[in-house]
Amino acid sequence: MHHPDEPADHALGRSRGGFGSKFHLVTDGEGTPLAIQISAGEVHESTQAQSVIEQAVATLIGQRRKKRQRRHKPEKLAGDKGYSVKSLRDWLKDQKIEPVIPHKENEKARHDPLVCFDKLAYRGRCVVEHCVGWLKEFRRIGTRFEKLAVNFHGMLQLAMIQRYFRLLF
Repeated sequence: MHHPDEPADHALGRSRGGFGSKFHLVTDGEGTPLAIQISAGEVHESTQAQSVIEQAVATLIGQRRKKRQRRHKPEKLAGDKGYSVKSLRDWLKDQKIEPVIPHKENEKARHDPLVCFDKLAYRGRCVVEHCVGWLKEFRRIGTRFEKLAVNFHGMLQLAMIQRYFRLLF
């Protein structure tokens, strides 16, 4: 039986690392995972960024309403060079989120002295890498034993729940 949310390619595809999947993760400043999305290995990061960020913002809005805080969106968003595309930068600026994404070597803005890059804020991106490393410590995630993408996504969500419990207790 075919699951309605299952992609036709099962989120599997070729990439530099071989045949596999990518998961796109958004965390808060302390490394707590907020949203995760799976794609095939050859899918570019920038194509998935907007939807996973929207999921994370929706999660933040739900958390903040309970605490009655004012700011619902993050002030800054740090990402690696894979997310360095003009359309994503423009979308983030429209959302009033400052992009902290380094420019690629072949981009004109990289060599423009008027374009500044917040190196101090970019250092905070390591918490995302720590969270990815922590998630990949689970063998089922590191090697992707699941054939179906929906099952793999479920395993990622279980690992995120375990992370939440570890942070709470």
